[in-house]
Amino acid sequence: MPLHISHSLHCSSATETSFTIMSGTGLIYDEEMTRYKLLWTDPVCKIEVPERLTVSYDALKCKGLDRRCVGVPTRQATDEEILLVHSKEYLEAVKQTPYMTLEDLLTFTQQYGDVYFHPNIYHCAKLAVGAALQLVDNVMTGNVRNGIALVRPPGHHSQRSEASGFCVFNNVAIATLYAKKHYNLNRVLIVDWDIHHGQGVQYCFEEDSSVLYFSWHRYEHQRFWPNLAVSDYDRVGKGKGSGFNINLPWNKVGMSNSDYLAAFFHILLPIAYEFDPELVFVCAGFDSAIGDPEGHMSASPEIFGHLTHLLMSLAGGRLCVVLEAGYNLTSLAQSVCQTVQTLLGDPTPVLNDVGPPCHSALESIHNVRAAHQRKWGCLKHMVSPVLEPSTKRCREEETNEHLVWPEPLPRDAPPVHTAALIPKELEDSLPEACQRLAEKSPKYIEEAEKIRNKHFQDVTDEKSLQCIQDVISLLEKVKNKEVRNGLVTVPDVFISLKCAVEHAKNSLSERILLLFVGDDDVPVDTTDGSVLLVQICRKEPEGVKSLYHVPVCLNKDVFSSASVMAAVLGLLLPLAYEFNPGLVLQVVEEGSGGLEVRVWAQLTSLLQGVAQGTTLALLKGCDRDMVKATGASLSGASAPSLGPLDPPPPEDVEVIEAQRQRLQQRWGLLLNTVSGSGTDSQNR
Repeated sequence: MPLHISHSLHCSSATETSFTIMSGTGLIYDEEMTRYKLLWTDPVCKIEVPERLTVSYDALKCKGLDRRCVGVPTRQATDEEILLVHSKEYLEAVKQTPYMTLEDLLTFTQQYGDVYFHPNIYHCAKLAVGAALQLVDNVMTGNVRNGIALVRPPGHHSQRSEASGFCVFNNVAIATLYAKKHYNLNRVLIVDWDIHHGQGVQYCFEEDSSVLYFSWHRYEHQRFWPNLAVSDYDRVGKGKGSGFNINLPWNKVGMSNSDYLAAFFHILLPIAYEFDPELVFVCAGFDSAIGDPEGHMSASPEIFGHLTHLLMSLAGGRLCVVLEAGYNLTSLAQSVCQTVQTLLGDPTPVLNDVGPPCHSALESIHNVRAAHQRKWGCLKHMVSPVLEPSTKRCREEETNEHLVWPEPLPRDAPPVHTAALIPKELEDSLPEACQRLAEKSPKYIEEAEKIRNKHFQDVTDEKSLQCIQDVISLLEKVKNKEVRNGLVTVPDVFISLKCAVEHAKNSLSERILLLFVGDDDVPVDTTDGSVLLVQICRKEPEGVKSLYHVPVCLNKDVFSSASVMAAVLGLLLPLAYEFNPGLVLQVVEEGSGGLEVRVWAQLTSLLQGVAQGTTLALLKGCDRDMVKATGASLSGASAPSLGPLDPPPPEDVEVIEAQRQRLQQRWGLLLNTVSGSGTDSQNR
């Protein structure tokens, strides 16, 4: 029985969904926010310096990234806007600081924790809030697709009537309430990857079910600042906000790229897709990067390019990044650049040595999932109880040695983002940015003939020969860095697939990730480990399954969107990041899989974070909507929202979990609990 693309009443097809490729990344910077500094000796506050802002902006200018962004002027926030979060008494008190003597400033400062005041800090704090609001306005009105506000002072620690942790006004909290008020938003996601807990944001929204707040932070069982019990995993929100506050405490230093990715794949992204935000904020503290004197973590600057990419498929791409902390000026500047390049749509950076999260990270991830399983359908089938962390009675010493890490590699993009070889009657379904290939180079035709003579001697019909030429032509353009990715409609999936795999293995990449949607057995050998095959299907393929063949056999004629996304986030993406392919092949068999077009668009967008976006999509018998969705997602369009997701059916959860259990000893990034972890994770 053939499967089919879903256009049922409860699902929107691409014809009902916009795939507009919005351009423009907003950049907000005002040198005025560098014009305050510490005026007395304070060993805690001395790391918060004006250079944090200048080195970030200078790094963007050095790489020419500022010229590629849309400059957005800042403005001062009004009293009314600041009062969305802060008390009138606190605002009036801060208003007096420009007129205080040095002695008065010191006295005023001492009533708060780990913060300092300066005669110009009130003005700068109003600019910082105003910058965040300007970013909201420009993103929500479509003037830009996304953006970053380089601001100072930071904001996520400040509370209703209290300055804290270098923060005067809570920039992101104010911007969130401003966005809800002025744009009638019902669901906002705040992702706080600063290494300190943003307790001010938590206090503001812990009873609010319209704001989902996720924070990871160095905690060490309350031994790290701000030393609060409310920063632990079991503080999930209050009242109507119960389940909407997610704290992921890091109980040791040295967390790596793998730990950060595991947190996204196994906690944040599944819940975020179920929540379905209309706008996403990032409290972008880069003290969680390597070399920072506060964080003492091991994550490279490149990871922030990937975390940013993973968030860009949410909320139709509406993403506002607001600077918080970062005290190693080198890793801060590098991390800011990595974030901005991803916002601009550059190929994601290469991440090597991704593997299992460490034992302590797994304990924290497990406990967060357990604490939230009652609220979120994506976690409700979890049965393991909360664990007592193994690090609770020991403290890992910080290292003060001088760390050295490599400069991030250039992220050069080919001149053409996406190219397509499709029938003329479908060409008007492609975005303008997608280049239509008409004539093929004679050298590509010659290469295709070699492939045919070697592997397809019995293929003589003109359509199949043309198909081989099309596939080789696009792969050669990818290999020669002329094109980043491509799309081909093919008459025979298996000839084109085998042709692509053989040619790519010989000339393009040692490792190929193959995503196949369809029930037929895939004629690709996975035994040598050069091809990782993930197959979304409705019936179990024949033959022995290897650790490089992952069939995900879902149980409905029309796949549940929640089930497919659970498989993408819990299996496909962890496998893809750990496998680290040089090429992604996405293949849809004719009428395949009951796969909703919007889901295909989402997974296509997410997979652009792998292999620097080097992708070839092969589609057979797909309608205009599927071609449109594929071309748009490959070209960088924001993936359409799936709507708040229902829990996946239990039988699909069992299938996905069985595959995870089968594979997690080989593919450590699949781990989401300590019960399945091996020595690799425990040794870190």
